[in-house]
Amino acid sequence: MTAYHVFFEGTVQGVGFRYAVKRLAAGYEVSGWIRNLPDGRVEMLASSWDPDEVNGFIRAIADSNLGPLIRDHVIEAVAAPNDLRGFTIR
Repeated sequence: MTAYHVFFEGTVQGVGFRYAVKRLAAGYEVSGWIRNLPDGRVEMLASSWDPDEVNGFIRAIADSNLGPLIRDHVIEAVAAPNDLRGFTIR
């Protein structure tokens, strides 16, 4: 399983960013979650059995209409949790 923690910076809170990412996730075989952080960033965990799915999902976020809202993002490979089902907003 491939899993990534992604931290998005920019105008990513108060603009429907999490909901748009959740809609994008429906087009990919990914599990995970997304949430706002107190410092203004958005944190996401995305995982999939297929590395192409999770990598494609992360690329799709940047390539979508959300791209201009993202000033920077940091991607960290992490151990995939076994208890994820679906993609949720926290």
